[in-house]
Amino acid sequence: MKNTISILVENKPGVLSRIAAMFSARAFNIDSLAVAETMDPTVSRITCTALGDQLEIEQVMKQLRKLVDVIRVINFTTANGDFVHREMALIKVSAQERNRAEIMRISEIFRAKIVDVNRKSIALEVTGHENKINAVLDLLGPFGILEIARTGQVAISRGPKRLIDRGLATNRPSDRKNPNRS
Repeated sequence: MKNTISILVENKPGVLSRIAAMFSARAFNIDSLAVAETMDPTVSRITCTALGDQLEIEQVMKQLRKLVDVIRVINFTTANGDFVHREMALIKVSAQERNRAEIMRISEIFRAKIVDVNRKSIALEVTGHENKINAVLDLLGPFGILEIARTGQVAISRGPKRLIDRGLATNRPSDRKNPNRS
């Protein structure tokens, strides 16, 4: 089963490499990875997807919680599925005069944005579920996909809940105790 894991970490050099090394040491492949600063510049959010059964992923999460710079870990997939997830892709397609209109129709159907046009290609921005992006790629494939860049999945819980709120006393990483460790 594909699992969507969100990890809040202190925004310090080397944190991402330690997390990736932990996955690698346990022979887990990270399918997608997205990392960015949160509203607090001292905290970053890592969203990754990985294949594994519930027991395997729970072991990975326990190991993540032991890392010093990890603030919070949640597996959205097993947290009642109450989350929104999206991916973004930039797709550059060969676009000759004869097929340009059809490529533009496909982009309209999937609500993709045309972000660049020239005589030989069209670049599209597609946002949505992984299946939507794969469907767009399947339809554009026959025209000749020249290049693709995908963000990987990002996720957020539905409703007013925030990942940072759960059991944290302050918003400063240096001031808080890690609620994941007992």
